[in-house]
Amino acid sequence: MTKGTVVAPQPEATEIGGQILQQGGNAIDAAIAMAFTQTVVDPQMCGIAGFGSAQILIPEKKVHTTIDFHGRAPLSTTEDMWLDSIQHEATDGWGFILKNRENEFGYQSIGTPRTLAALETMLKNYGTMSLDQLIAPSLGYCFDGFLIRPHISEFWNLPPTAGRDANLSMITKFSSTRKIYCDGNGMPLKVGDTLINKDMGSTLEKISNNGVREFYEGEISHKIIEDISAKGGLLSYKDLTMCQPEENAPLKATFKEFDIFTNHPPGGGIMLLQMLKILENFDLKKLEHNSPEYIRVVSEAMKLATIDKDNKVGDPRFVDVPIITLLSKEYCSNLSDQIRDGRKADVSRFNDGGQESKNTTQICAVDQDLNCVTITHTLGQPSGVITDGLGFMYNGAMTVFDPRPGRPGSLAPGKARFSAISPTIVKKDDKPILILGSPGATYITMGNLQVVLNVLEFGMEIQEAISAPRFAATSNTIEISNRILRSTETELKNMGYPILRDPKSFTFAWVHGILISDGLVTGGADPATDGMSLSI
Repeated sequence: MTKGTVVAPQPEATEIGGQILQQGGNAIDAAIAMAFTQTVVDPQMCGIAGFGSAQILIPEKKVHTTIDFHGRAPLSTTEDMWLDSIQHEATDGWGFILKNRENEFGYQSIGTPRTLAALETMLKNYGTMSLDQLIAPSLGYCFDGFLIRPHISEFWNLPPTAGRDANLSMITKFSSTRKIYCDGNGMPLKVGDTLINKDMGSTLEKISNNGVREFYEGEISHKIIEDISAKGGLLSYKDLTMCQPEENAPLKATFKEFDIFTNHPPGGGIMLLQMLKILENFDLKKLEHNSPEYIRVVSEAMKLATIDKDNKVGDPRFVDVPIITLLSKEYCSNLSDQIRDGRKADVSRFNDGGQESKNTTQICAVDQDLNCVTITHTLGQPSGVITDGLGFMYNGAMTVFDPRPGRPGSLAPGKARFSAISPTIVKKDDKPILILGSPGATYITMGNLQVVLNVLEFGMEIQEAISAPRFAATSNTIEISNRILRSTETELKNMGYPILRDPKSFTFAWVHGILISDGLVTGGADPATDGMSLSI
Protein backbone atom coordinates (compact mmCIF):
# COMPACT_ATOMS: atom_id res chain seq x y z
CA MET A 1 0.00 0.00 0.00
CA THR A 2 1.23 3.52 -0.76
CA LYS A 3 1.96 5.98 2.02
CA GLY A 4 -0.39 8.46 0.42
CA THR A 5 -1.10 10.89 -2.36
CA VAL A 6 -0.58 14.65 -2.48
CA VAL A 7 -1.49 17.21 -5.11
CA ALA A 8 -0.88 20.95 -5.48
CA PRO A 9 -0.40 23.60 -8.18
CA GLN A 10 3.35 23.76 -7.45
CA PRO A 11 5.73 20.82 -8.12
CA GLU A 12 7.97 21.96 -5.25
CA ALA A 13 5.13 21.82 -2.73
CA THR A 14 3.90 18.47 -4.03
CA GLU A 15 7.37 16.96 -3.69
CA ILE A 16 7.72 18.27 -0.13
CA GLY A 17 4.36 16.75 0.80
CA GLY A 18 5.53 13.40 -0.55
CA GLN A 19 8.73 13.63 1.47
CA ILE A 20 6.79 14.26 4.68
CA LEU A 21 4.62 11.19 4.05
CA GLN A 22 7.78 9.17 3.31
CA GLN A 23 9.21 10.28 6.66
CA GLY A 24 6.15 8.94 8.49
CA GLY A 25 4.09 12.10 8.76
CA ASN A 26 0.35 11.97 8.27
CA ALA A 27 -1.74 13.86 5.70
CA ILE A 28 -2.07 16.86 8.01
CA ASP A 29 1.70 17.12 8.42
CA ALA A 30 2.15 16.85 4.67
CA ALA A 31 -0.43 19.55 3.95
CA ILE A 32 1.12 21.98 6.44
CA ALA A 33 4.63 21.48 5.02
CA MET A 34 3.18 22.00 1.54
CA ALA A 35 1.51 25.23 2.67
CA PHE A 36 4.79 26.65 3.97
CA THR A 37 6.52 25.72 0.71
CA GLN A 38 3.74 27.35 -1.31
CA THR A 39 4.28 30.54 0.69
CA VAL A 40 7.82 30.65 -0.67
CA VAL A 41 7.44 29.38 -4.26
CA ASP A 42 4.06 30.95 -5.13
CA PRO A 43 4.12 34.09 -2.97
CA GLN A 44 1.29 36.03 -4.64
CA MET A 45 -1.10 33.08 -4.49
CA CYS A 46 -0.77 32.55 -0.73
CA GLY A 47 1.30 33.39 2.32
CA ILE A 48 1.65 33.34 6.07
CA ALA A 49 -0.18 36.70 6.07
CA GLY A 50 -3.12 35.29 4.14
CA PHE A 51 -6.42 33.55 4.91
CA GLY A 52 -8.44 30.52 3.83
CA SER A 53 -10.35 27.42 4.82
CA ALA A 54 -9.56 23.75 5.41
CA GLN A 55 -11.37 20.46 5.92
CA ILE A 56 -9.87 17.50 7.78
CA LEU A 57 -11.14 13.93 8.00
CA ILE A 58 -9.48 11.39 10.34
CA PRO A 59 -11.65 8.25 10.14
CA GLU A 60 -9.93 6.24 12.89
CA LYS A 61 -10.48 9.03 15.43
CA LYS A 62 -13.94 9.90 14.05
CA VAL A 63 -12.77 13.44 13.39
CA HIS A 64 -14.42 15.41 10.61
CA THR A 65 -13.98 19.13 10.93
CA THR A 66 -13.51 22.42 9.11
CA ILE A 67 -11.01 25.06 10.12
CA ASP A 68 -11.94 28.48 8.79
CA PHE A 69 -9.53 31.39 8.81
CA HIS A 70 -11.21 33.97 6.58
CA GLY A 71 -9.70 37.43 6.32
CA ARG A 72 -11.48 39.92 8.56
CA ALA A 73 -11.74 43.69 8.30
CA PRO A 74 -9.54 45.47 10.86
CA LEU A 75 -11.26 46.82 13.95
CA SER A 76 -10.74 50.41 12.78
CA THR A 77 -12.92 49.79 9.70
CA THR A 78 -16.09 51.87 9.26
CA GLU A 79 -18.97 50.78 7.03
CA ASP A 80 -19.11 53.93 4.90
CA MET A 81 -15.42 54.79 4.65
CA TRP A 82 -15.27 54.03 0.91
CA LEU A 83 -18.86 54.88 -0.02
CA ASP A 84 -17.96 58.03 -1.96
CA SER A 85 -15.15 56.31 -3.88
CA ILE A 86 -17.12 53.62 -5.74
CA GLN A 87 -16.71 53.47 -9.50
CA HIS A 88 -18.23 50.08 -10.30
CA GLU A 89 -18.59 46.44 -9.32
CA ALA A 90 -16.83 43.66 -11.21
CA THR A 91 -19.09 41.77 -13.59
CA ASP A 92 -18.33 38.47 -11.84
CA GLY A 93 -19.01 40.01 -8.43
CA TRP A 94 -15.40 39.81 -7.27
CA GLY A 95 -14.83 43.20 -5.71
CA PHE A 96 -15.39 46.90 -6.39
CA ILE A 97 -13.23 49.43 -8.18
CA LEU A 98 -12.64 52.56 -6.09
CA LYS A 99 -11.43 55.90 -7.44
CA ASN A 100 -8.21 55.90 -5.43
CA ARG A 101 -7.80 52.09 -5.37
CA GLU A 102 -7.56 52.07 -1.55
CA ASN A 103 -9.06 48.58 -1.41
CA GLU A 104 -6.80 47.19 -4.12
CA PHE A 105 -3.03 47.56 -3.65
CA GLY A 106 -1.54 49.21 -0.59
CA TYR A 107 -1.80 49.39 3.15
CA GLN A 108 -5.56 49.93 3.50
CA SER A 109 -6.26 46.75 1.54
CA ILE A 110 -4.72 44.57 4.26
CA GLY A 111 -7.07 42.46 6.39
CA THR A 112 -6.25 40.16 9.29
CA PRO A 113 -3.45 37.65 8.51
CA ARG A 114 -4.84 34.38 9.82
CA THR A 115 -3.15 31.60 7.83
CA LEU A 116 -0.25 31.04 10.19
CA ALA A 117 -2.52 30.72 13.23
CA ALA A 118 -4.65 28.20 11.35
CA LEU A 119 -1.65 26.06 10.37
CA GLU A 120 -0.57 26.03 14.01
CA THR A 121 -4.04 24.91 15.13
CA MET A 122 -4.14 22.11 12.55
CA LEU A 123 -0.71 20.90 13.61
CA LYS A 124 -1.40 20.97 17.35
CA ASN A 125 -4.76 19.23 17.06
CA TYR A 126 -4.20 16.75 14.24
CA GLY A 127 -0.56 16.58 13.14
CA THR A 128 2.23 14.34 14.40
CA MET A 129 5.41 16.30 13.60
CA SER A 130 6.91 19.51 14.99
CA LEU A 131 6.58 22.99 13.48
CA ASP A 132 10.30 23.26 12.80
CA GLN A 133 10.25 19.93 10.92
CA LEU A 134 7.50 21.20 8.63
CA ILE A 135 8.99 24.66 8.00
CA ALA A 136 12.50 23.33 7.35
CA PRO A 137 11.91 22.03 3.79
CA SER A 138 10.79 25.49 2.64
CA LEU A 139 13.91 27.30 3.85
CA GLY A 140 16.13 26.08 1.03
CA TYR A 141 13.77 27.68 -1.47
CA CYS A 142 14.20 30.98 0.42
CA PHE A 143 17.98 31.05 0.77
CA ASP A 144 18.98 29.13 -2.38
CA GLY A 145 16.03 30.29 -4.46
CA PHE A 146 13.56 28.70 -6.84
CA LEU A 147 12.91 28.97 -10.57
CA ILE A 148 10.24 31.36 -11.78
CA ARG A 149 7.61 29.09 -13.36
CA PRO A 150 5.51 30.03 -16.40
CA HIS A 151 2.38 30.27 -14.27
CA ILE A 152 3.99 32.86 -11.96
CA SER A 153 5.29 34.98 -14.82
CA GLU A 154 1.97 34.81 -16.67
CA PHE A 155 0.15 36.03 -13.58
CA TRP A 156 2.51 38.97 -13.08
CA ASN A 157 2.14 40.02 -16.70
CA LEU A 158 -1.63 39.77 -17.11
CA PRO A 159 -3.02 42.94 -18.71
CA PRO A 160 -5.13 45.26 -16.53
CA THR A 161 -8.90 44.76 -16.54
CA ALA A 162 -11.95 46.66 -15.34
CA GLY A 163 -9.97 49.77 -14.46
CA ARG A 164 -7.67 48.00 -12.02
CA ASP A 165 -3.92 48.42 -12.00
CA ALA A 166 -2.02 45.71 -13.84
CA ASN A 167 -0.84 42.80 -11.70
CA LEU A 168 2.70 44.08 -12.15
CA SER A 169 1.81 46.78 -9.62
CA MET A 170 1.77 44.22 -6.84
CA ILE A 171 5.47 43.52 -7.35
CA THR A 172 6.66 46.93 -8.56
CA LYS A 173 4.69 49.57 -6.64
CA PHE A 174 6.68 49.44 -3.40
CA SER A 175 10.48 49.47 -3.09
CA SER A 176 10.56 46.68 -0.49
CA THR A 177 8.70 44.45 -2.96
CA ARG A 178 10.69 45.47 -6.06
CA LYS A 179 13.98 44.45 -4.49
CA ILE A 180 12.71 40.87 -4.20
CA TYR A 181 10.83 40.40 -7.46
CA CYS A 182 12.68 42.64 -9.91
CA ASP A 183 16.17 42.76 -11.38
CA GLY A 184 18.65 45.61 -11.09
CA ASN A 185 16.82 47.53 -13.80
CA GLY A 186 13.49 47.34 -12.00
CA MET A 187 12.12 44.74 -14.43
CA PRO A 188 10.27 41.68 -13.10
CA LEU A 189 12.21 38.44 -13.05
CA LYS A 190 11.55 36.20 -16.06
CA VAL A 191 10.69 32.54 -16.52
CA GLY A 192 13.72 30.48 -15.54
CA ASP A 193 15.26 33.21 -13.37
CA THR A 194 16.04 32.28 -9.78
CA LEU A 195 14.16 34.18 -7.08
CA ILE A 196 15.97 34.35 -3.74
CA ASN A 197 14.14 35.76 -0.71
CA LYS A 198 16.48 35.66 2.28
CA ASP A 199 14.23 37.99 4.29
CA MET A 200 11.39 35.48 4.11
CA GLY A 201 13.83 32.74 5.08
CA SER A 202 14.87 34.68 8.19
CA THR A 203 11.23 35.29 9.11
CA LEU A 204 10.36 31.61 8.76
CA GLU A 205 13.42 30.65 10.80
CA LYS A 206 12.28 32.93 13.63
CA ILE A 207 8.81 31.38 13.55
CA SER A 208 10.37 27.90 13.47
CA ASN A 209 12.56 28.67 16.49
CA ASN A 210 10.15 30.78 18.56
CA GLY A 211 6.73 29.55 17.52
CA VAL A 212 3.78 31.18 15.79
CA ARG A 213 3.27 33.67 18.63
CA GLU A 214 6.42 35.39 17.33
CA PHE A 215 4.35 36.51 14.35
CA TYR A 216 1.31 37.68 16.31
CA GLU A 217 2.78 38.97 19.57
CA GLY A 218 6.57 39.04 19.26
CA GLU A 219 9.22 41.00 17.39
CA ILE A 220 7.71 40.31 13.98
CA SER A 221 4.31 41.64 15.06
CA HIS A 222 5.86 44.92 16.20
CA LYS A 223 7.56 45.37 12.83
CA ILE A 224 4.28 44.62 11.06
CA ILE A 225 2.23 47.17 12.97
CA GLU A 226 4.95 49.83 12.98
CA ASP A 227 5.08 49.70 9.18
CA ILE A 228 1.33 49.49 8.56
CA SER A 229 0.49 52.26 11.03
CA ALA A 230 3.13 54.59 9.57
CA LYS A 231 1.71 54.10 6.05
CA GLY A 232 -1.97 54.73 6.87
CA GLY A 233 -3.09 51.09 7.10
CA LEU A 234 -6.01 49.90 9.22
CA LEU A 235 -4.52 46.82 10.91
CA SER A 236 -3.62 47.11 14.60
CA TYR A 237 -1.79 45.04 17.17
CA LYS A 238 -5.16 44.08 18.69
CA ASP A 239 -6.22 42.69 15.30
CA LEU A 240 -3.17 40.41 15.33
CA THR A 241 -3.95 39.06 18.79
CA MET A 242 -7.44 38.01 17.61
CA CYS A 243 -6.32 35.88 14.67
CA GLN A 244 -7.35 32.44 15.92
CA PRO A 245 -9.29 30.25 13.43
CA GLU A 246 -12.81 28.87 13.94
CA GLU A 247 -13.40 25.13 14.01
CA ASN A 248 -16.80 23.62 13.19
CA ALA A 249 -18.38 20.46 11.86
CA PRO A 250 -18.59 20.68 8.05
CA LEU A 251 -21.65 21.99 6.28
CA LYS A 252 -23.38 18.94 4.79
CA ALA A 253 -25.94 18.15 2.09
CA THR A 254 -26.82 15.08 0.09
CA PHE A 255 -26.59 14.71 -3.67
CA LYS A 256 -28.36 11.52 -4.67
CA GLU A 257 -26.51 8.68 -2.88
CA PHE A 258 -23.56 10.89 -1.93
CA ASP A 259 -22.86 13.02 1.13
CA ILE A 260 -21.15 16.33 0.34
CA PHE A 261 -19.17 18.07 3.09
CA THR A 262 -17.81 21.58 2.71
CA ASN A 263 -17.18 24.82 4.59
CA HIS A 264 -19.60 27.28 6.19
CA PRO A 265 -20.35 30.89 5.20
CA PRO A 266 -18.68 33.23 4.57
CA GLY A 267 -17.00 30.49 2.54
CA GLY A 268 -18.40 29.35 -0.78
CA GLY A 269 -19.47 25.88 0.30
CA ILE A 270 -23.11 26.88 0.55
CA MET A 271 -23.09 27.87 -3.14
CA LEU A 272 -21.66 24.50 -4.12
CA LEU A 273 -24.26 22.61 -2.08
CA GLN A 274 -27.14 24.73 -3.38
CA MET A 275 -26.12 24.17 -6.99
CA LEU A 276 -25.94 20.42 -6.40
CA LYS A 277 -29.36 20.42 -4.73
CA ILE A 278 -30.83 22.28 -7.71
CA LEU A 279 -29.19 19.97 -10.23
CA GLU A 280 -30.22 16.85 -8.33
CA ASN A 281 -33.64 17.31 -9.92
CA PHE A 282 -32.30 16.82 -13.47
CA ASP A 283 -31.17 13.72 -15.35
CA LEU A 284 -27.78 15.20 -16.20
CA LYS A 285 -26.51 12.05 -17.88
CA LYS A 286 -29.41 12.15 -20.31
CA LEU A 287 -28.57 15.77 -21.16
CA GLU A 288 -25.04 14.65 -22.14
CA HIS A 289 -21.87 16.20 -20.84
CA ASN A 290 -21.26 19.78 -22.07
CA SER A 291 -24.14 19.66 -24.53
CA PRO A 292 -25.95 22.98 -25.10
CA GLU A 293 -28.81 21.93 -22.82
CA TYR A 294 -26.43 20.67 -20.13
CA ILE A 295 -24.54 23.97 -20.16
CA ARG A 296 -27.83 25.91 -20.05
CA VAL A 297 -29.14 23.98 -17.07
CA VAL A 298 -25.91 24.05 -15.06
CA SER A 299 -25.32 27.73 -15.91
CA GLU A 300 -28.77 28.68 -14.65
CA ALA A 301 -28.03 26.85 -11.39
CA MET A 302 -24.79 28.83 -11.16
CA LYS A 303 -26.65 32.10 -11.72
CA LEU A 304 -29.36 31.32 -9.16
CA ALA A 305 -26.77 30.43 -6.52
CA THR A 306 -24.85 33.61 -7.36
CA ILE A 307 -27.98 35.73 -6.85
CA ASP A 308 -28.61 34.12 -3.46
CA LYS A 309 -24.96 34.58 -2.52
CA ASP A 310 -25.03 38.27 -3.43
CA ASN A 311 -28.22 38.94 -1.48
CA LYS A 312 -28.22 36.49 1.42
CA VAL A 313 -24.75 35.14 2.24
CA GLY A 314 -22.14 36.83 4.41
CA ASP A 315 -20.34 36.48 7.72
CA PRO A 316 -22.86 34.69 10.03
CA ARG A 317 -21.68 36.82 12.95
CA PHE A 318 -23.09 39.84 11.13
CA VAL A 319 -25.63 38.41 8.66
CA ASP A 320 -28.52 36.02 9.29
CA VAL A 321 -27.72 33.51 6.53
CA PRO A 322 -30.79 31.32 5.78
CA ILE A 323 -28.78 28.12 5.31
CA ILE A 324 -31.67 25.72 5.96
CA THR A 325 -33.89 27.49 3.43
CA LEU A 326 -31.22 27.81 0.75
CA LEU A 327 -30.51 24.08 0.90
CA SER A 328 -34.06 22.87 1.44
CA LYS A 329 -35.63 20.42 -0.99
CA GLU A 330 -38.66 22.65 -1.56
CA TYR A 331 -36.68 25.80 -2.28
CA CYS A 332 -34.19 24.11 -4.59
CA SER A 333 -36.97 22.23 -6.39
CA ASN A 334 -38.69 25.55 -7.10
CA LEU A 335 -35.46 26.89 -8.57
CA SER A 336 -35.15 23.73 -10.66
CA ASP A 337 -38.66 24.31 -12.00
CA GLN A 338 -37.64 27.81 -13.12
CA ILE A 339 -34.77 26.31 -15.10
CA ARG A 340 -36.99 23.58 -16.52
CA ASP A 341 -39.48 26.20 -17.65
CA GLY A 342 -36.76 28.03 -19.57
CA ARG A 343 -36.69 31.12 -17.36
CA LYS A 344 -33.40 33.03 -17.34
CA ALA A 345 -32.12 34.25 -13.96
CA ASP A 346 -30.94 37.87 -13.87
CA VAL A 347 -27.65 38.53 -12.07
CA SER A 348 -27.51 42.28 -11.48
CA ARG A 349 -24.27 44.20 -10.90
CA PHE A 350 -23.59 47.75 -9.69
CA ASN A 351 -22.42 49.37 -12.94
CA ASP A 352 -20.41 47.04 -15.17
CA GLY A 353 -16.84 45.99 -14.61
CA GLY A 354 -14.73 43.12 -15.82
CA GLN A 355 -12.96 40.02 -14.66
CA GLU A 356 -10.45 40.20 -11.86
CA SER A 357 -7.32 38.43 -10.71
CA LYS A 358 -7.50 35.04 -9.06
CA ASN A 359 -4.86 34.73 -6.37
CA THR A 360 -5.28 31.53 -4.38
CA THR A 361 -3.78 28.05 -4.10
CA GLN A 362 -4.83 24.55 -3.12
CA ILE A 363 -3.56 21.47 -1.28
CA CYS A 364 -5.05 17.98 -1.15
CA ALA A 365 -3.51 15.11 0.81
CA VAL A 366 -4.58 11.57 1.67
CA ASP A 367 -2.36 9.20 3.67
CA GLN A 368 -2.27 5.41 4.08
CA ASP A 369 -4.88 5.55 6.87
CA LEU A 370 -7.22 7.53 4.60
CA ASN A 371 -6.78 10.66 6.65
CA CYS A 372 -7.88 13.41 4.26
CA VAL A 373 -7.03 17.10 4.08
CA THR A 374 -8.10 19.80 1.66
CA ILE A 375 -6.87 23.36 2.18
CA THR A 376 -7.60 26.42 0.06
CA HIS A 377 -5.55 29.43 1.15
CA THR A 378 -4.92 32.78 -0.42
CA LEU A 379 -3.86 36.41 -0.27
CA GLY A 380 -7.11 37.40 -1.99
CA GLN A 381 -6.07 40.31 -4.20
CA PRO A 382 -2.45 40.61 -2.96
CA SER A 383 -1.80 43.99 -1.36
CA GLY A 384 1.63 44.36 -2.94
CA VAL A 385 2.96 45.36 0.48
CA ILE A 386 6.01 43.76 2.07
CA THR A 387 7.43 45.18 5.28
CA ASP A 388 11.11 45.77 4.62
CA GLY A 389 13.14 42.93 6.12
CA LEU A 390 10.25 40.47 6.58
CA GLY A 391 9.99 39.13 3.03
CA PHE A 392 6.34 38.04 2.91
CA MET A 393 3.47 39.85 1.18
CA TYR A 394 0.30 40.81 3.04
CA ASN A 395 -3.17 39.81 1.93
CA GLY A 396 -5.54 42.24 0.24
CA ALA A 397 -8.65 40.85 1.95
CA MET A 398 -10.40 44.22 1.95
CA THR A 399 -10.75 44.20 -1.86
CA VAL A 400 -13.96 42.20 -2.02
CA PHE A 401 -15.98 43.95 0.68
CA ASP A 402 -19.04 45.84 -0.54
CA PRO A 403 -18.45 49.58 0.10
CA ARG A 404 -22.23 50.10 0.24
CA PRO A 405 -23.63 49.87 3.80
CA GLY A 406 -26.50 47.59 4.71
CA ARG A 407 -25.62 44.63 2.50
CA PRO A 408 -24.44 41.10 3.35
CA GLY A 409 -20.92 41.90 2.16
CA SER A 410 -20.72 45.43 3.58
CA LEU A 411 -17.77 46.68 5.59
CA ALA A 412 -17.78 46.31 9.37
CA PRO A 413 -15.02 46.04 11.99
CA GLY A 414 -14.01 42.42 12.53
CA LYS A 415 -16.23 41.14 9.72
CA ALA A 416 -15.12 38.46 7.26
CA ARG A 417 -15.89 39.01 3.61
CA PHE A 418 -17.44 36.32 1.42
CA SER A 419 -14.95 34.03 -0.28
CA ALA A 420 -15.80 31.35 -2.83
CA ILE A 421 -13.15 29.02 -1.42
CA SER A 422 -14.86 25.71 -0.76
CA PRO A 423 -12.58 22.79 0.19
CA THR A 424 -14.83 19.75 -0.16
CA ILE A 425 -14.94 16.06 0.72
CA VAL A 426 -17.46 13.64 -0.76
CA LYS A 427 -18.45 10.42 0.99
CA LYS A 428 -20.40 7.39 -0.10
CA ASP A 429 -21.53 4.82 2.47
CA ASP A 430 -19.66 6.90 5.07
CA LYS A 431 -16.32 6.48 3.28
CA PRO A 432 -14.39 9.28 1.57
CA ILE A 433 -14.28 9.00 -2.21
CA LEU A 434 -13.41 12.51 -3.45
CA ILE A 435 -11.29 15.27 -1.91
CA LEU A 436 -10.95 18.51 -3.84
CA GLY A 437 -10.63 22.27 -3.82
CA SER A 438 -9.63 25.10 -6.08
CA PRO A 439 -8.23 28.60 -6.48
CA GLY A 440 -10.04 30.95 -8.86
CA ALA A 441 -11.97 33.79 -7.12
CA THR A 442 -15.70 33.59 -7.93
CA TYR A 443 -14.98 30.75 -10.37
CA ILE A 444 -13.93 28.46 -7.48
CA THR A 445 -17.38 27.06 -6.76
CA MET A 446 -18.10 26.74 -10.49
CA GLY A 447 -14.93 24.71 -11.04
CA ASN A 448 -15.51 22.54 -7.97
CA LEU A 449 -19.09 21.91 -9.06
CA GLN A 450 -18.14 20.67 -12.52
CA VAL A 451 -15.43 18.33 -11.25
CA VAL A 452 -17.84 16.88 -8.67
CA LEU A 453 -20.43 16.30 -11.39
CA ASN A 454 -17.83 14.85 -13.74
CA VAL A 455 -16.89 12.24 -11.13
CA LEU A 456 -20.25 11.49 -9.51
CA GLU A 457 -22.55 11.77 -12.53
CA PHE A 458 -20.31 10.87 -15.46
CA GLY A 459 -17.92 8.41 -13.79
CA MET A 460 -14.74 10.16 -14.87
CA GLU A 461 -11.37 9.44 -13.31
CA ILE A 462 -9.99 12.38 -11.35
CA GLN A 463 -7.54 13.74 -13.93
CA GLU A 464 -10.10 13.39 -16.70
CA ALA A 465 -12.70 15.13 -14.53
CA ILE A 466 -10.34 18.04 -13.85
CA SER A 467 -9.09 18.35 -17.43
CA ALA A 468 -12.55 18.33 -19.05
CA PRO A 469 -13.57 21.68 -20.64
CA ARG A 470 -15.34 24.01 -18.23
CA PHE A 471 -17.70 26.96 -18.38
CA ALA A 472 -18.99 29.47 -15.85
CA ALA A 473 -21.94 31.78 -15.28
CA THR A 474 -21.26 34.30 -12.52
CA SER A 475 -23.22 36.96 -14.41
CA ASN A 476 -25.82 36.93 -17.19
CA THR A 477 -23.07 35.94 -19.60
CA ILE A 478 -22.07 32.30 -19.99
CA GLU A 479 -18.29 32.09 -20.27
CA ILE A 480 -16.85 29.09 -22.07
CA SER A 481 -13.34 27.74 -22.38
CA ASN A 482 -11.84 27.41 -25.84
CA ARG A 483 -12.46 23.65 -26.06
CA ILE A 484 -16.24 24.03 -25.79
CA LEU A 485 -17.51 23.33 -29.31
CA ARG A 486 -18.32 26.27 -31.58
CA SER A 487 -21.52 24.51 -32.56
CA THR A 488 -22.49 24.44 -28.88
CA GLU A 489 -21.75 28.14 -28.61
CA THR A 490 -24.02 28.81 -31.60
CA GLU A 491 -26.90 26.87 -30.04
CA LEU A 492 -26.52 28.73 -26.73
CA LYS A 493 -26.59 32.05 -28.57
CA ASN A 494 -29.74 30.90 -30.37
CA MET A 495 -31.26 30.36 -26.92
CA GLY A 496 -30.64 34.04 -26.22
CA TYR A 497 -27.53 33.77 -24.04
CA PRO A 498 -24.61 36.20 -24.26
CA ILE A 499 -21.52 34.03 -24.69
CA LEU A 500 -17.90 34.97 -23.93
CA ARG A 501 -15.31 32.54 -25.28
CA ASP A 502 -12.06 32.49 -23.31
CA PRO A 503 -8.95 31.95 -25.46
CA LYS A 504 -7.60 29.51 -22.86
CA SER A 505 -8.33 25.80 -23.07
CA PHE A 506 -8.02 25.32 -19.32
CA THR A 507 -9.67 28.01 -17.22
CA PHE A 508 -12.45 28.91 -14.76
CA ALA A 509 -10.76 27.86 -11.50
CA TRP A 510 -7.76 25.57 -11.05
CA VAL A 511 -9.22 22.45 -9.45
CA HIS A 512 -7.01 19.87 -7.71
CA GLY A 513 -8.32 16.67 -6.21
CA ILE A 514 -7.86 13.09 -5.07
CA LEU A 515 -10.16 10.16 -5.89
CA ILE A 516 -10.48 7.04 -3.74
CA SER A 517 -12.03 4.20 -5.73
CA ASP A 518 -11.85 0.44 -5.17
CA GLY A 519 -8.93 0.88 -2.80
CA LEU A 520 -6.96 2.92 -5.33
CA VAL A 521 -5.99 6.50 -4.48
CA THR A 522 -5.25 8.78 -7.44
CA GLY A 523 -4.64 12.50 -7.71
CA GLY A 524 -5.28 15.08 -10.39
CA ALA A 525 -3.78 18.53 -10.98
CA ASP A 526 -5.33 21.25 -13.10
CA PRO A 527 -3.45 21.63 -16.40
CA ALA A 528 -3.89 25.41 -16.18
CA THR A 529 -1.20 25.54 -13.49
CA ASP A 530 2.27 24.06 -13.23
CA GLY A 531 1.16 21.60 -10.55
CA MET A 532 1.28 17.86 -10.18
CA SER A 533 0.06 14.84 -8.25
CA LEU A 534 2.40 12.46 -6.45
CA SER A 535 1.75 9.09 -4.82
CA ILE A 536 4.36 7.77 -2.35
